[in-house]
Amino acid sequence: MAIPHYMTAGMGGIRSAGDLVARMQFSKNMKIGKAKEYVAKKLGVSTLEIADEYLMRELREELKIGVITGVPGAPRGIAAKMNIESILDVKINSCEIFRKNTKK
Repeated sequence: MAIPHYMTAGMGGIRSAGDLVARMQFSKNMKIGKAKEYVAKKLGVSTLEIADEYLMRELREELKIGVITGVPGAPRGIAAKMNIESILDVKINSCEIFRKNTKK
């Protein structure tokens, strides 16, 4: 667990796009360079811009994929993860479980 934490925190985690890049590394077995390119393409920004905390905060609010501080009315938790899931075209286990449990 130390390496995923280091990689995510090293790129700013949720402050920028580190959490999204790490998700692609682990879910799609991508190398960091390819994961950065994939995330940048999906977000419509450059690979340099995904490390910019100011730009990413605005983009994360706009895309509703979660920010580090609470913003009234902004999605958090599972709602933000579901938005991430659709933007990155990946399956997130907690979202799958949530959907399964709410169908009952």
